[in-house]
Amino acid sequence: MLLQTDRLSSQFPLRPLSVLVFHLLLTPSCRGQFQLVGPPLPIVATLGHDVVLPCHLEPEMDVSADMLEWAKLNLDPRFVNVWRAGQDLIKTRNPSYKGRTALFREELKHGNISLKLSEVQLSDLGTYTCDIPLKHKHSSVKLVLASGPASPPVISLSGLDGQTGGVVLQCESAGWYPEPEVLWLDAEGKLLSAGPPETVRGPDDLYTVSSRVTVEKRHSNSFTCRVQHHNTNRTTQTHLQVPDDFFIVPSSCSAPVAVSVLFGLMFVIAVVLLVWKWRQNINETKTNPTDVEGEEKNRSKTKDQFGTDEERGQLMKPDTVHTEDLKREGGHKSKQRNTSEEKRRRREAEKEVQTLKEEVQTLKEELQTKKREVESKQSELQDLLSEKERKEKELQSLKEDLEKKSRELETIQRSINKPYSFTSKKAKQKKDEAEQEVKTLQKHLKTKQEETELNIKEFEDRRAEVQKLQDEVQGMEASLQTLMGDLESSNMEVHLSA
Repeated sequence: MLLQTDRLSSQFPLRPLSVLVFHLLLTPSCRGQFQLVGPPLPIVATLGHDVVLPCHLEPEMDVSADMLEWAKLNLDPRFVNVWRAGQDLIKTRNPSYKGRTALFREELKHGNISLKLSEVQLSDLGTYTCDIPLKHKHSSVKLVLASGPASPPVISLSGLDGQTGGVVLQCESAGWYPEPEVLWLDAEGKLLSAGPPETVRGPDDLYTVSSRVTVEKRHSNSFTCRVQHHNTNRTTQTHLQVPDDFFIVPSSCSAPVAVSVLFGLMFVIAVVLLVWKWRQNINETKTNPTDVEGEEKNRSKTKDQFGTDEERGQLMKPDTVHTEDLKREGGHKSKQRNTSEEKRRRREAEKEVQTLKEEVQTLKEELQTKKREVESKQSELQDLLSEKERKEKELQSLKEDLEKKSRELETIQRSINKPYSFTSKKAKQKKDEAEQEVKTLQKHLKTKQEETELNIKEFEDRRAEVQKLQDEVQGMEASLQTLMGDLESSNMEVHLSA
C-alpha cells in the first residue's frame, strides 16, 4: 500500500506539466490558423484610373477595431494608409497619397483589408505591404502600371519609293506606358517587314512610338498597323485601304531615250560622211578642169544624192538635223522639271505635316500635365474645404460653449449681488472658476477664429488657382483643336500631291 502511494505521489506533478507542454505545442498552430492573404500575381492598373489592392484574412475575422497599416517600400514617409481605433489617421499618410487611399469600412468586419487607390500615377509603381501589427500578420501586393492611348494609331502617307513603285506608310501612336511594340500586317494577317520603330519618351513619362513600312501593290491593298504591350493584353490598331492610283509603275523610259539618242548620232554621222564625200568630189573636179563631162556627171550625181543647193543648205542646218531629238529631249526635261517641282512641294507639305504633328504631340503632353495638375489642385481644394467645414463646426461649438458659460457666470453673479444674500466661500470659488473658463474659452475662440480665417483665405486662393488652371486647359484644348484641323488639311494636301 505504501508502494502504491509513493507511485501516485511521484506521478501527480507530471500531470500539470504535460498539460502545459500540450498548450505550448498547441499555441503556434492556433496562431498560424489565421493568415493575411494577398494576390498571387501583380495587380495591373491603368494610368489615371482607380485600382483595388486586395488583402484579406482567412478565415474571416472582424478587424474593424484593430490597427491596420498599408505602406509602400522605398517610400518616405512609408505609410499610405493607417487605420487605428476605428479611425483613418490622415496625418500619418505620405503627402503624395493624400486624398487618394481608402479602406472599405463595411468590409473590415469580414476581414477584408483591401485598399482603394484613386487616380493611379507613375510614381505609384512598386510593392505595397498590408499589415496587422498586433496580430503579427503581413502580406504584400505588387502594383504594375500600364497605359494605352485614348485613340487608335494614326496612319499617314510618308512618301513614294521610285525604285519599287511602292508606298511608304507611317504609323504613330502616343500615350503608352511601358514602351509598346509596333506590328504591320497585310490583309491576310501576315507580318510585313518594317524597320525598327522610333520611340520618344515625353515629360510625363509616356511613350510615343512611330514606324514606317514600304508596301507594294497587291491584290488587296489593305494594311494594318497594330500597337500593343509585350506583357499585357492592351492592343489597338488601325486599318488603311491604299488606292491603286497611289502606286506608281517603275518607269522604263530610259530605253526609248537611249534608242533615240543612238539613231540621232547615226543620222549626224551619215550627214557628215555625205558632206565630206560631196566636198571630195568638188575638189577632184577642180583638179581636172578639162574633164567637163566628168564634172557634169559629178554634179548630176551629187544633185541626185543631195538634191538642189537649197535643199543641201537646209540639210546642213543643225536645227533641221536635231529638231525631232530636241523636241523629245525638251519634253523629257519639261517632264523632269514638273516632277522635281511636285517632289519639292510634296517634301515641303510632308515637312509641314511633321512639324504640325510635333506641335500637336507637345501640346497634348502639356495638356495632359496641366489636367493632372488641375486634378491635384482640386483634390487639395477638397481637403481644404473639409478642413474649413471642420474648423467652422469647432468654432460654432466654441461659441455655444462660451455663451453657455457666460450665462452661467451671469447667473452666479446675480445670485451673489442679491441684497442681503450670504456669499459663501464655495460660491466665490465657483464664480472664479466660471470666470477662468470664460477667459479660456474666449482665448480659444480667438485662436480658432484666426485659424478659420487663414483656412478660408487659403481655400479662396486655391480655388482661384484651380479656376485659372481650368481656363488654361480650355485654351489649350481650343489650340489643340485648331492644330488638329491644320494637320488634317496638311495631310490632305500631301495625299493630293502624291
